Amino acid sequence: MTINDASAQGAAPRPDLDAYLARTGWTGERRADAATLRSLHLAHMYGIPFENLEPLGGSAPSLALPDLEAKLVRGGRGGYCYEHNTLLAAVLEAFGFGVTRLAARVLLGAGGAVRPRTHMLLLVDVPGEPGPYVADVGFGAGGALLEPVPLVADTEFRDATRRHRLVHRPHRGPLELWVLQAYEDDAWRDQYAFTLEPFEAPDFEVVNWHIATNPRSPFSHLLYVQRTTPDAHLALSGRHLVETRTDGSRKERELTGHDEIVRVLTDDFGIAVPDGARLDAGDAPAG
Repeated sequence: MTINDASAQGAAPRPDLDAYLARTGWTGERRADAATLRSLHLAHMYGIPFENLEPLGGSAPSLALPDLEAKLVRGGRGGYCYEHNTLLAAVLEAFGFGVTRLAARVLLGAGGAVRPRTHMLLLVDVPGEPGPYVADVGFGAGGALLEPVPLVADTEFRDATRRHRLVHRPHRGPLELWVLQAYEDDAWRDQYAFTLEPFEAPDFEVVNWHIATNPRSPFSHLLYVQRTTPDAHLALSGRHLVETRTDGSRKERELTGHDEIVRVLTDDFGIAVPDGARLDAGDAPAG
């Protein structure tokens, strides 16, 4: 028996576009073109936060579309990469875009270590465009894409308030290796590396479970929350809160405990914190 056998039976559910667009605040003509792709991506980034409350509580979040909509769209919650990009992929396909799911090795903070391919991103085909775009609304870092960028090497792209480029890197595999870089602190910094090998939903079911439940995974024992606005990027790691403004200025502080974490998640990140959620290394797991 394989993972997700049940969901393989019959047609995949279609997203509730009205609810999703209301959640992200997107308005416009529902058509599959580059301008729509960029604006949908940006609205998602501004509208739905990144968070790992389920893994921190000891469970893997569901990647089934109805569950994602109940949580991220209607439930006032966020999620991490598999949740965000699975939801966006369903929306883009409903709009008429072609979507290929890819997996990347995160290079940011790796210090040269070889990590497994556990990050999910999307390759999007746009009708009438000469090549595909890289889209990713689930990378929980200040160097994340705000808008999708064309799959073109050695070209700088300005996506909203950020700067990105894709470069090739030699490796031992048969497919070209692409590296996404963000311009941060006056330098180009690697974010993650990927090839164009397609990955399927069952592949992400496996890595989702691994990342959420492996005791050595940082997502299973440290709170990670991110929120991007037109003016700033908020990042909470454990109790350490960092606000980075678009002009480069930063404010940092340590939160004092559970009650302040709940208040910050509610007021600053816009997250409806579930009762009994584990939010700190000293908290007991939910339930």
